[in-house]
Amino acid sequence: MTNSVSERALRTPDAPGPWIAGIGVPAVVADPREPFVQLPDPTTKVIVRSEARGRPTLLVSGPRVRATYHEGKTDVSCVEVRLAPGSVRPLLGVPAVALVGRIVPLAALPGPAARRLAYELARLEPEEVAVRLADVLPDRLPTAADGARAELLRAAVAALSVRSGRTPGPVGEVARELAVSERQLRNLFSEGVGLSPKHYARIDRVRAVLAHAGELASAELAAVTGYYDQSHMTADFRTLMGVPPRSYFTGRLPAPRACQVIDSQ
Repeated sequence: MTNSVSERALRTPDAPGPWIAGIGVPAVVADPREPFVQLPDPTTKVIVRSEARGRPTLLVSGPRVRATYHEGKTDVSCVEVRLAPGSVRPLLGVPAVALVGRIVPLAALPGPAARRLAYELARLEPEEVAVRLADVLPDRLPTAADGARAELLRAAVAALSVRSGRTPGPVGEVARELAVSERQLRNLFSEGVGLSPKHYARIDRVRAVLAHAGELASAELAAVTGYYDQSHMTADFRTLMGVPPRSYFTGRLPAPRACQVIDSQ
């Protein structure tokens, strides 16, 4: 049985509007002898990690393209600010694709935007981050042209995501609905999400499978999450999670590894 990573949501301030997808406090509370899994995640996050002594550590975690399995731990004390699609460059000064698979100190990112944000957040308690972001984000909102691109990107993300009562459309169909070419859509996703539209959709579907695995039979679950059939769901799950669904849900997991190395480059 895997340890689960739960998250206590914090209220998202009104001022950041669509630029913040959510703010929460993740925690692993389970048997430290058991491994825990970090799921594939298309979101870039600003992480404020509490330290026993001294100032909090400020990190940026880029999109995670596959699941990772780690040695068990009893708790993680931090606040995670999940950035909405299109928010990464205005807030951090780098495209989302530059952060894929990386965890970096916030102040180590190139350019003045990330260093300024690191300075503004450095002296805060983790729970104060949301309030401070409400003050600093409006000044970082993009120009009208960039705002239109961000709105287009958010519409594409919504169309490629699993939602109640609607399965996501194919990438080509979504591009046609939004009156852009598939190449333009790929460029939008690379800049604003960090992944290709297809890889984003795969991650979103697998996360939906994980969220609803106990509610539906496998064939029905494949249908409502946008898969052609159960075998396609199983193959996608194995690719992103490292094991097929049956092995994952019965605890037959890849060997766990120690904590992630932080990339400071």
